Amino acid sequence: MAQEMYIGVMSGTSLDGIDFVAVSFDPLALHASQTVPFPEELREDLLALTFPDDNEIERMGVADVALGRLVGESINQLIHDHQLNKADIRAIGSHGQTIRHRPESGFSLQIGDPNLIAEITGLPVIADFRRRDMAAGGQGAPLVPAFHQAMFQHPTINRIILNLGGIANISVLPAGQPDAVYGFDTGPANVLMDAWCFQHTGQIYDHDGLWAAAGTVHKPLLTQLLSHEYFSRPHPKSTGREDFNLEWLQQQISDVMAIDFHEDSYGSFEYHDLNNAPPQDIQATLLKLTARSVADAIEQTNLGGGEVWLCGGGAYNHTLWQTLAEWLPEWTLKSTKELGLAPTWVEATAFAWLARQRIEGLPGNLPAVTGATGYRVLGGRW
Repeated sequence: MAQEMYIGVMSGTSLDGIDFVAVSFDPLALHASQTVPFPEELREDLLALTFPDDNEIERMGVADVALGRLVGESINQLIHDHQLNKADIRAIGSHGQTIRHRPESGFSLQIGDPNLIAEITGLPVIADFRRRDMAAGGQGAPLVPAFHQAMFQHPTINRIILNLGGIANISVLPAGQPDAVYGFDTGPANVLMDAWCFQHTGQIYDHDGLWAAAGTVHKPLLTQLLSHEYFSRPHPKSTGREDFNLEWLQQQISDVMAIDFHEDSYGSFEYHDLNNAPPQDIQATLLKLTARSVADAIEQTNLGGGEVWLCGGGAYNHTLWQTLAEWLPEWTLKSTKELGLAPTWVEATAFAWLARQRIEGLPGNLPAVTGATGYRVLGGRW
């Protein structure tokens, strides 16, 4: 008997591409996967839409259609290339591209028209996963901890699933305590590093963290970046480009330079001339910001140690991995590949799982994670 499959679609804050998976559950099995890069013009349009500007509704509508068409056609290509039987596919779970996440105002907006995806593929589509949780008082994010709990919680070993996408988030899975699971966004993972790298090198990310490794951490700037109120805010909490972006980074650099002289412990003074700092020094500082904010969040769990399983694009950043390991000596860092799911495909698989939850009428959120008043079935059906 053929096993029913779900297709998961995910494009994250980094805007480095759209991930597609075809998976089945019970047990978890990956049948097909691919990443489709954004056409440069669409990527630029989506990035621009993450900030307020003129003519937003018109530009959003055009991008919504273009992205929906790209997703639908890419799913058809995935089915064709891997010779999947369309009759075995029960639904598509499409996250869409987040262009605005404002939990303090009660809304989150993802685009990529599910009507077009359904029309192009001829398959049921589940989308708009976040707003029902927000309607129940939640942050609408992160949503993947429920999937992490279902797939990865261990009866005797404390586990943390660390997703290093554009934003970093953790799912805290205390050993054998299903009711004690929680999670939250810790802050930036790749969003600042990718943007700074692209601005100065033309590359959309810092391969293996080698550019950051060539730089020197600027300690006053790191201190300034870590002063962002988000890091001390209690969970439930979630964040995005609205908080962490190049404009914010440039303001922090300016703020550090405004303190022309800094007295050190020896009574001497150091000038913070960041204008003349090599750009790789800023990259090294941004990498340390990611590592430090993640490590601080993990230490605050008070679990005392266990396993940290890395997923998302940042799991392939060797420099970031090494820095995290140095700051988390009581934790063993591993790739989710050892759990049967490569880091690239975890989030897309999570939205395939959320589509299954919706089809079966089961909740997809964890109130302890999002802050919602209760469990909710997430997503609309097209």
